[in-house]
Amino acid sequence: MTNLKVGGVPEHFNYPWYLTLKNKEFTQKNINLRWKDYHGGTGQMCKALRNGEVDIAIVLTEGIIKDISDGNPSKIVQTFVQSPLVWGIHVAAKSTFKKIEDLEKATIAISRFGSGSHLMAIVNAYNQGWNIDKLKFKVVGNLEGGIEALTNGDADYFMWEHFTTKPLVDNGTFRRVDDCPTPWPCFVIAVRNEVLENNFSEVKQVLEIINNKTNGFKDIENIDTILADRYQQQLKDIKDWLKITHWNTGKPITKNLITRIQNKMIRFNVIKEKKNSGNFVKNMYI
Repeated sequence: MTNLKVGGVPEHFNYPWYLTLKNKEFTQKNINLRWKDYHGGTGQMCKALRNGEVDIAIVLTEGIIKDISDGNPSKIVQTFVQSPLVWGIHVAAKSTFKKIEDLEKATIAISRFGSGSHLMAIVNAYNQGWNIDKLKFKVVGNLEGGIEALTNGDADYFMWEHFTTKPLVDNGTFRRVDDCPTPWPCFVIAVRNEVLENNFSEVKQVLEIINNKTNGFKDIENIDTILADRYQQQLKDIKDWLKITHWNTGKPITKNLITRIQNKMIRFNVIKEKKNSGNFVKNMYI
């Protein structure tokens, strides 16, 4: 049996992985797949890919492109969630900041440098016409760290996925000032190069299983109620999230898409130079 370790954020996007593991679908193909939650998000998973802690990771597109550009020995094998991710821009409930324009010189809580919360803060600043070089960051580790930093006044605003943070808005921990959607498909599946070289067919099998699950995911009976209960969300919010979320079901990621994303990331000053887009991608369907 082939042992593979996969990591992802413990959020509703990854519930299809939970179902395939619960149903022992990988075991039936002689693959011992083990899941690990990464509360610190993409920055933490990029580090885990680098040090071999995980073999496969479901990561934010912008984060892994930056990290592969910086030398992460991994490849993107496909898009996982095709639709953009909606990032909520949050302040503490009692904050004096009222609108997006107020945040230009504020301190930004980020999970870690190179994470989605870091890179999307730069994208948001670019969209607002702010000076990116003057942004101030406070590293907080994860969502819990963001809550603590905003509550204590160690940082002024924090960007995290809109629906994951909605309960914190509902209970008065955060106040959402605005939203900022990603200008690209949000989640991709990345695999360490060593694993692709040694276990190509097994990785391909894993992708076929998860793509089959996401293909019919929205048609699962009472899936909205199941997700609302599991992730402590309002049913209406889950219904809204399901409407705007679209999984990729097996189409390979193209070098052209990587090139377009790199062009935007250079414009946002997230990466310094464009690399050969073929260095980022492994086509599993040749």
